[in-house]
Amino acid sequence: MSVLLKCENLVKQYGNLTALNGINLSLESGKIVGLLGPNGSGKTTFIKMVNGLLSPTAGSITINGNHPGTETKKQVAYLPDNSYLNSWMSVRQIVEFFTDFYDDFRPDLAYAMFSQLDIPPERKLKTLSKGNKEKVCLILVMSRNAKLYILDEPIAGVDPAARDYVISTIINNYNPDATVVISTHLIADIEQILDEVIFIKNGNIVLKQTVDEIREEHGKSVDELFREVFKW
Repeated sequence: MSVLLKCENLVKQYGNLTALNGINLSLESGKIVGLLGPNGSGKTTFIKMVNGLLSPTAGSITINGNHPGTETKKQVAYLPDNSYLNSWMSVRQIVEFFTDFYDDFRPDLAYAMFSQLDIPPERKLKTLSKGNKEKVCLILVMSRNAKLYILDEPIAGVDPAARDYVISTIINNYNPDATVVISTHLIADIEQILDEVIFIKNGNIVLKQTVDEIREEHGKSVDELFREVFKW
């Protein structure tokens, strides 16, 4: 497997605050990776830098050998932790927008998933429940044939009964040669689909292991180890 995302001595400072402290990291293609840490650990800063929304103070980050920019936006599908869609648009209008904007967008796949959820294409986004809005956003992201999917809290806004659908949407629709990075606090809900996890604390990576290695070496689940590492 090839290295898809690489960080070398990546630093991000906000004045006197260091949000990322010289991170070195490589992620291979074909993996589902959990990016895990408490609030203020640097997760959001890292995600924004991958998406080109923030620039490094020092060091570098590359995706398929390219620094974040126009070229990487064609390869990265990003689900932020809050809705970014215009509420006055219908589901169909949003699909048409994504189809025009992204060459890798698969509208037939998106419509198939909306049909499964009984979300009519003519419905305005503002008429949907909060949970269905979250699902629409996820479906749009997973309908791209991207190289890297970045999902920030994809199951935080849906009820427990709907989380299985969200998880199955992730694992059944992403490009198998791609990498999926999931940032979440609901570790127990997604642990079963993760290949690797990254623990980040105070801007430093304190652990990067496969889920199997954690179970074999520590005799714990990822959720149990997380609680141990980050206990107050």
